[in-house]
Amino acid sequence: MDIIFLHELKVKTLVGIYPWELNAAQTIQLDLEIGLPASRACQTDNFEDALDYAAIVQRINDALSQKRFSLLEALAEHIAQIILMEFKSPWVKVSVAKLSAIRSVKRVGVCIERESKSV
Repeated sequence: MDIIFLHELKVKTLVGIYPWELNAAQTIQLDLEIGLPASRACQTDNFEDALDYAAIVQRINDALSQKRFSLLEALAEHIAQIILMEFKSPWVKVSVAKLSAIRSVKRVGVCIERESKSV
């Protein structure tokens, strides 16, 4: 399987359960590994056969600006389902981290892997 990745994507969103998190958007960091639906782009060198990185980033930004999450787990699942369903990926790995959420910890987060049910 061919995989594209987007590392250290920073997005502002509402996430958390503490009172200070309910109304103040936080910057989170995303790392994505996305299984390509086909490996044609390697042979054709044609953009039409590839996943559009910019479209993926825009879709994630749009999704996270419209929804609030209590847990990073739910946020990661939401992103995974967008990638699987809208971009037709057979597999995705989503890592989501809050930056400096805990004193003396640089990042705290979750990592999930999901496969398309149609695979």
